[in-house]
Amino acid sequence: MAPLLQVSGLSVRFRTPYGIVRALSDVQLTIHSGELLVVVGESGSGKTVLADTIFRLLPLNSEVRGSVRLDGKELLTLSPDAMRSVRSRSLALIPQSPGTALNPVRRIGTLLLEVARARGLSAKEGEEGLARGLDEVGLGWDSISRMYAHQLSGGMQQRVVNALAFVGTPDLVIADEPTSGLEDDLVDATVAQLKRIRGRGAAILVITHDLRFAQKLDGQIGLMYASYLVESAPSGIFFALPAHPYGRGLLQALPEHGGIPIPGSPVELTALPSCCVFAERCSVRKPRCFRESPPMYPVDGDNHRARCVLYAESERNQ
Repeated sequence: MAPLLQVSGLSVRFRTPYGIVRALSDVQLTIHSGELLVVVGESGSGKTVLADTIFRLLPLNSEVRGSVRLDGKELLTLSPDAMRSVRSRSLALIPQSPGTALNPVRRIGTLLLEVARARGLSAKEGEEGLARGLDEVGLGWDSISRMYAHQLSGGMQQRVVNALAFVGTPDLVIADEPTSGLEDDLVDATVAQLKRIRGRGAAILVITHDLRFAQKLDGQIGLMYASYLVESAPSGIFFALPAHPYGRGLLQALPEHGGIPIPGSPVELTALPSCCVFAERCSVRKPRCFRESPPMYPVDGDNHRARCVLYAESERNQ
């Protein structure tokens, strides 16, 4: 079956007064209907730029190369009107900053119903769907609908936009840090909510730096570092035995795994090397790591791949 979302050779650069920022480099990924992909990595690795590129929400100083296909339709070449139609009917976004996503001069109920109508729902259907979604995250429609964004705490704002993304039947839901500011019980409720939407057949792309949340979602893991996707693996395999040295370092940095930080600092996106971007920080680096930029090699079948020369045939056979 063809993937719902197919990203091929996607690279994004930003022109700035300080030079060219390479935010995404040759990213390849696919998500089928009913699948869940969790993209993890440090701040600045390119996670949010990936979501903004899919939604065509990049600023004017951006340059994009590659392909983003949704159900076979190339999004990067759609007219603005056609892209707005795709956003309203087929895509749903949980933004990273809910406080700025909610219009401060309009009541929450008005905002939510407007999105529901854009997705083809009647006022009654929209209100019923929103009431169910809000109830799942511990909020009531009757009280929330008459409030303004500034009257909600940060956690309540996050729960409102979480519920909003699940109204109607979007084909693809992109959740950018959907648990920001939430207590543990509401994180669990968000996990359950995402899994319910997945069970209805939607594809889900989650962006997070929270490894514990990523593990609870139990989907495919996409690990990003310095604009590159450096590992792709099923969640159980990644958290048991990550293949890329960066993934191993992230898990070792967790308190329950010893709290050992990764040495060094991420490379500057204005000066990415032509070799492996993690080589300077890597404890198992080899001379060839400073000579070439590795592709994604298979680690254990097509479902587990890593951008590391350790998995090149020449290294495996030594």
